[in-house]
Amino acid sequence: MVPVNPHDTPPRADGPVVGPLRLGEWAHGGSCVARADDGRVVFVRHGLPGELVTARVLTAHATWWQAEVAEVLEPSPDRVTPPCPLAGVCGGCDLQHAAPAHQRHLKAEVVAGLLRRFAGVDVALETEAVPGDRDGLAWRTRQRYLVTPGGLGFRAWRSHEVVDVPVGGCPLAHPGLPDDATVVRVAADAGEAGVAVDDDGGVAVWHDGRILAGEPVLTQRVGALSFRVRPDGFWQVHPGAATTLAGAVAAAVGPCAGQVVFDLYCGAGLFAGVLAAAGSTVRGVESSRAAVESARLNVPAARFTAGRVEQVLARLPRRADAVVLDPPRSGANRPVVDAIAALRPAAIVYVACDPAALARDVRHLAAAGYRLAGVRVFDLFPMTHHVETVAQFIPG
Repeated sequence: MVPVNPHDTPPRADGPVVGPLRLGEWAHGGSCVARADDGRVVFVRHGLPGELVTARVLTAHATWWQAEVAEVLEPSPDRVTPPCPLAGVCGGCDLQHAAPAHQRHLKAEVVAGLLRRFAGVDVALETEAVPGDRDGLAWRTRQRYLVTPGGLGFRAWRSHEVVDVPVGGCPLAHPGLPDDATVVRVAADAGEAGVAVDDDGGVAVWHDGRILAGEPVLTQRVGALSFRVRPDGFWQVHPGAATTLAGAVAAAVGPCAGQVVFDLYCGAGLFAGVLAAAGSTVRGVESSRAAVESARLNVPAARFTAGRVEQVLARLPRRADAVVLDPPRSGANRPVVDAIAALRPAAIVYVACDPAALARDVRHLAAAGYRLAGVRVFDLFPMTHHVETVAQFIPG
């Protein structure tokens, strides 16, 4: 028998223990699916497909339970010792108990399963590791901490409970981030703080839009391009993510002189910068005015508009050779999908951080006359169930 957490972190809940349960597929959201003796569906955290476990019930509903592994009776060969004593307790990670290669396998299966189930698309996928990844550790260039009298903490999973950062720091934290003592010193009165490190080693500590220490603007680099972003503004968290995604988007768009590209939900101008550098004429749209201000400074060759995408699209020229969109986790809504399709671009490139939202929008795009031509899956968030995809659509 194998304990779910070999670091002996005490359980967070005192619900009943059920089982044994044979765990089925890894589901979107970070749990395995199992069936109780009465046929009830049980979503079990901290397990791996094929394992036999007992599970502690966290929440009970009429037809399903949310549970977490209490004890592993028959472990998967892909189970490993988590590198962090907070594995399964902190809300930040839910896959530390799986070998990195198996994490990527599970993520690809989730994306493929959602596309098959909700969009009717059957495709074999592999999750690509980010170049330079350090076995899934030391990648978070941005963190948020709770500052307590005892030091720094994180929120527990789906809870207001605070768990202390382990001795030696978070294993996922980038080594260039401000050290814990610095964060405690400058943010003691704030109660919480965000920290960030950029590609030049510049660091910042902030709270509620106010810089407490370090740089007011950080520099991020993608090839020969540089982007200036606020520490609390949006930028990819993995140090290799921006370059990886920009390369995938450029490969799907095929930017060239004379080509008109709309970059929707453009943030600080990452994709616009890469496309404009290749000669494309780029129009960017983003709801955050602060992000648009950054994008205008980062990519002066492009034009940017602040506003809701569905509203701004109606005012843009009715021609686009390609459309790139990187919507929030909820995805693009049906009016945005229909407005994009009405432009009849030769290519639509969709960057998605939620595969369920992507699968829904694949179905919407198919109804609007666009078929899925390819999908790439990237492991931008190792040790978690989160995954990033870049999907290409063409008319047909």
